[in-house]
Amino acid sequence: MTPGTMARVETRGRSRALQAMYAWDLRDGQLLAVVSGAVWDDLDVAPDEREFGRALLQILIDHGAALDADLAEVTTNWRLERLGAIERCVLRLGAAELMQGVTPPRVVIQEFVRLAERFGSTQSSRFVNGVLDALARRMGRLN
Repeated sequence: MTPGTMARVETRGRSRALQAMYAWDLRDGQLLAVVSGAVWDDLDVAPDEREFGRALLQILIDHGAALDADLAEVTTNWRLERLGAIERCVLRLGAAELMQGVTPPRVVIQEFVRLAERFGSTQSSRFVNGVLDALARRMGRLN
């Protein structure tokens, strides 16, 4: 697999994870792993995209409360439950990928800003940029 192909798989995997997170966010009380599997089955998501997305979702399953607390610290004027579903899901997934520590933080921020703009709005993308930048700094991933 070439480096360019890998980037596309990661980008698509992030998008698929966002679709699953959004569906889960709207289904109160259902398990994220169950919802994501159903969404990805319905969309016939490729195995490599599932693998990438599943890794991000697993971080949220394992560390979601801690990541929400970290996000709450950097969104002092906004409670997560008051944000729109897209913004909330994008921020949670971005936080998970920052926690994962595999992808350079600037790339993570850029990718999730693009998702916020694609599925939300220009205003959403600016908000996501500021929050994820602050979170990356808080986590010690950026100076």
